[in-house]
Amino acid sequence: MPLIIMFVLFYFLLIRPQQKRQKQVMNMQNSLEKGDKIVTIGGLHGIVDSLDENTIVIRCGDGSRLTYDRSAVRDVIEKAKSSSTNSSSTNS
Repeated sequence: MPLIIMFVLFYFLLIRPQQKRQKQVMNMQNSLEKGDKIVTIGGLHGIVDSLDENTIVIRCGDGSRLTYDRSAVRDVIEKAKSSSTNSSSTNS
C-alpha cells in the first residue's frame, strides 16, 4: 500500500507537470508564424523570417539569416501582428 501511494505522489509531483510542459512547448513551436519575435535555447533573439515543417529561419539584428531546428525555439516574446484582427467586426 505505501508503494502505491509513493507512485501516485511521484506521478503527480514529477511526471504529470513535465508532460504538461512538454505539450505546451510543442503547441508553441507548432504555432510559430513569420514575424514572431523569438528566443532560442542558446539565447539568440530574432524574428522568424520563414519556416517549414522542421526548420526555421531567424533574422537577427544585423540582418543575417540563420537556420535552426524548430525545437531550438525556447520562447515567443511577441506574436506577429496579423492583418485579420478586426476584419470581421462591425455588424450592426
